[in-house]
Amino acid sequence: MSERGTSRAGAGGRAPVVERPEQVRNVVLVGVSGVGKSTLAESLALAAGAVTRAGRVEDGTTVSDYEEIEHQQQRSVRLALLPLEWRGVKINLLDPPGYADFAGELNAAVRAADAAVFLVSATEPVTGPVLVLWQACADARLPRAIAVTRMDAARADFAEVLAACQETFAGDRPDSVQPLDLPVRTEGHVHGTVDVLSGATHGEAAAPPDTAPAREQLVEAIAGEDDTLLERYLDGENLDSGSLAAGLRGAVLHDALHPVLPTTQDGTGAVELLDLIVDSFPSPADRTGRGDPLPCDPKAPLAAQVIHNTGDPYVGRLSLVRVFAGTLHPDTLLHVSGPQGGESEERISALTSPFGKHQRPVPEAIAGDLVCVAKLTAARAGDTLSDPSAPQLLEPWSLPDPLLPIAVEAHSKADDDKLAQGLAKLTAHDAAVRVEQNPDTHQIVLWCTGEAHAAVVLQQLGSLYGVRVDQVPYRVALRETFAGTATGHGRLVKQSGGHGQYALCELLVEPLPAGGGFEFVDKVVGGAVPRHFVPSVEKGVRAQLAHGLSDGHPLVDIRVTLVDGKAHSVDSSDASFQTAAGLALRDAAAQTTVQLLEPVADVGVLIPDEYQGAVFSDLSMRRGRVLGTEAAGPGRSLLRAEVPELELTRYAVDLRSLSHGTGSFTRTPLRYEPMPAAVAAHLARTQE
Repeated sequence: MSERGTSRAGAGGRAPVVERPEQVRNVVLVGVSGVGKSTLAESLALAAGAVTRAGRVEDGTTVSDYEEIEHQQQRSVRLALLPLEWRGVKINLLDPPGYADFAGELNAAVRAADAAVFLVSATEPVTGPVLVLWQACADARLPRAIAVTRMDAARADFAEVLAACQETFAGDRPDSVQPLDLPVRTEGHVHGTVDVLSGATHGEAAAPPDTAPAREQLVEAIAGEDDTLLERYLDGENLDSGSLAAGLRGAVLHDALHPVLPTTQDGTGAVELLDLIVDSFPSPADRTGRGDPLPCDPKAPLAAQVIHNTGDPYVGRLSLVRVFAGTLHPDTLLHVSGPQGGESEERISALTSPFGKHQRPVPEAIAGDLVCVAKLTAARAGDTLSDPSAPQLLEPWSLPDPLLPIAVEAHSKADDDKLAQGLAKLTAHDAAVRVEQNPDTHQIVLWCTGEAHAAVVLQQLGSLYGVRVDQVPYRVALRETFAGTATGHGRLVKQSGGHGQYALCELLVEPLPAGGGFEFVDKVVGGAVPRHFVPSVEKGVRAQLAHGLSDGHPLVDIRVTLVDGKAHSVDSSDASFQTAAGLALRDAAAQTTVQLLEPVADVGVLIPDEYQGAVFSDLSMRRGRVLGTEAAGPGRSLLRAEVPELELTRYAVDLRSLSHGTGSFTRTPLRYEPMPAAVAAHLARTQE
């Protein structure tokens, strides 16, 4: 390996500038909430000379200065970018939120990154949610190193954590997780680290542990990924440091080896991690073709992608962009194309690089680099930016399906006037939220990924977009139908001088099978209802179906037959027969039982096998019908069920609790079914 920690560069006052993609490393910090990602980012910034010992940049802010909303939430809720410079290489550190509600931010960061530093706490067990994050990186084929945080804690045991990582992450390759450095502990304190390959110590490591066993395993793992090295190793040759460094880089790039490094809150291990990123992590040029067959060439036609949008109170919308090919220049006209087919052209102004809360201007962004672009009015996360003469469309990343409904209404008339514009800005900045204006319940519903996400969305509407909303109970769109056959009479007779209103009609209403919709039949004989008024009767029936009866639920699955009626030569009209038809339908409903129908969804629940019994029992309590299970990978099952949507309004929250953050589910509308009388009675009481 190259000499470690001997050359530092970078300062908070200027943005690192690169000329070749080989000078860039795009690295995402991945870990569950509270594992210490922000602390590690500050340690790396301090080691790189970008901040002072107090963690402050030249303008006085810190690299982890949070927005007000994050202070109130007491957690990170947005994707942050921290550009550093180390030994002539620009390192773009991407720090997404670790909380499960903000998985969309992680997916965006993974798309922008070429490698990951995976954080595991020395004081917490390697739980299911940690494995979920690891699998997300594996699915994206990201090379990974593991940083063990909080090694300075009194009960931290590196060997124990290493064994847990090897058992959890190595899969069928037990030698793929190997320590690159070992902590030096005396009297419960970490004084430094020792390099497993070279035996060199870092920090105040006066009495390093014996590295021979760990070195032998690491060398075997490195040699096992290179036929030439393996042959030399089996021949008994003592491999030199240069060969091992090249072998280590090759093994990391091919995702065959995951080096493990210890870190502490006071910065121990930061220099070693920076060196590993520079020496062994891929540059964008090494990762071409991952998802997009594009050459990472600054001279190629421009192809960039919007990774993240955020609102800035001073500059408006600010977009984080990854340049995959070509070079992005300020004051350039760009073609914007979205995965849903939308296209437009926008002229960008300045390019900037973030640090703390501030933006520093940069002259250009070459292929492989990350940059911020202000005031891209039409571009959303996942959209492609390209040269108008050579438009391109890049593959978007997957977003979590928002499955927690939050119904809202404007707080005042002034807020109501701004609500549509505020919601449009919200969805442009947050791709994980979906806004629905339900035509049946007439509610505005914000579909979110969880309670924490919902809290952020509601707060952003007020603080960023100036729209105050009140949360109201969410209502599921129900339906009604006739339980039996009934006849109804509609009579409208009014005389008030001049033309009056006159219409009589008799309707026979019959239930249809589930999903039968609506049928209208004309069986009038003898011209009791003139032919030109028959469409008026049907129109009136359809209007009453849509409006519903006393509770306003639409009527479905019925056949309505016009069997008789009467008209007046002067006072009858289209409006009169429409009204009489509605009265006749309501009269028929009074003669029989009206059945309440509820929507049922097809639900697929993906869970570890250990939670299968608990989830099965929970679905049964939700009136669900479990259809079966199937294997969905090692140790995981997909459980299929049909569940009433009334029972799913909080399932996104409840399943996360039930499966300790490891379960997920999908829901697809299936059909409407009769609601049990006891459930209907309870629902009526709660809505009174």
